[in-house]
Amino acid sequence: MKKYVLMISIVLLSFSLFTISVAAEENDSTQKQESLDLAPDAKSGILIERDTGKIMFEKQAHEKLPPASMTKIMTLLLIMEELEKGSLKKDELIRISENAASMGGSQIFLEAGEEMKVNDLLKGIAIASANDASVALAERIAGSEEAFVERMNKKVKELGLENTQFQNVTGLPAENHYSTSYDMAMMAKELLSHESITNYTSVYEDYLRKGTEDEFWLVNTNKLVRFYPGVDGLKTGFTNEAKYCLTATAKKGDMRVIAVVMGVDTPKERNSSVSNLLDYAFNTYETKKLFDKNQPITELDLLKAENKKIEVVASQSISTLFKKGDSVDNLSTSVKLDEVDLPLKKGDKVGMLQVKNGDKLISETPLVVNQDVEKAKLFTLFKRSIQKLSKND
Repeated sequence: MKKYVLMISIVLLSFSLFTISVAAEENDSTQKQESLDLAPDAKSGILIERDTGKIMFEKQAHEKLPPASMTKIMTLLLIMEELEKGSLKKDELIRISENAASMGGSQIFLEAGEEMKVNDLLKGIAIASANDASVALAERIAGSEEAFVERMNKKVKELGLENTQFQNVTGLPAENHYSTSYDMAMMAKELLSHESITNYTSVYEDYLRKGTEDEFWLVNTNKLVRFYPGVDGLKTGFTNEAKYCLTATAKKGDMRVIAVVMGVDTPKERNSSVSNLLDYAFNTYETKKLFDKNQPITELDLLKAENKKIEVVASQSISTLFKKGDSVDNLSTSVKLDEVDLPLKKGDKVGMLQVKNGDKLISETPLVVNQDVEKAKLFTLFKRSIQKLSKND
């Protein structure tokens, strides 16, 4: 009996040690938060690596706070989705409504009845945080700002975010308009999967209506774009209620990180906090790039599709994050394909790519088809059956 009790004690002790070890690894960022506050001036903050989503630092990251103009990260995400689908064109002229022209706060002073290209309106949002341009594009895409906001909140749910609710596309003060550092980082992660967005958010200064009497000088509200090497986005925010906020992204080598701070008293302290987070990320961690976005991974063999062989690609860039000096010799990847129903649209998920370090699952990334896939026509199926019979003969 004593022997039996001793064995149970050893098993329980081993399990406890294992649990402590796993908890220590999983809560690594929390311990760093307790031992070293990298954003002392922020009410809330977070630091993640973009590809893996791994948290390197967090501070009150799930506290609901007003996001101010960081709201436009979601606005930009839906705009980029429309551009990628082809339902919105960069050279399309948008007629500005009375409602869009009436927006206060940060603006590019659009006039009711004026026409401006989508590309220029996108510049206005990404560089100058223009509220009028945000509403103008929202109205073009969804018919009204209210309908666009419904899409924003639907996308929030699709991303699995639980602590965000939007009431407008701009971030102007509104009751029950809130988000968190964690949620903003996840939205930024998704926005950055549209890699061309940084062609806009990285610009420090530009002009609209160039060469006309209404020429307008755009200056990026994110000063780190100019003063911190590698920063190429994403979105600042300020209201009296929200104070100073910033969701920033920076890239060094193959490593891209996202840093968010909310509720900072001054722009100087905001920029200092984000700089501290970026310094910590690049000084402490490295990434190993495994696959680029849209890189072919495998193919589907679909007997009932018009085109039998369908290329399957990475939905976004795939990397692994590790501390400098750590070994990554045991990395492995595997593909798990879903059962698919035809037809498929370009970008539809058809499987997952798993990355492991030894037996530990590090990340899972959706795999998608890079083209529309139609059901095979009757004649195609007939030809295939004849070919199969011929081979059997």
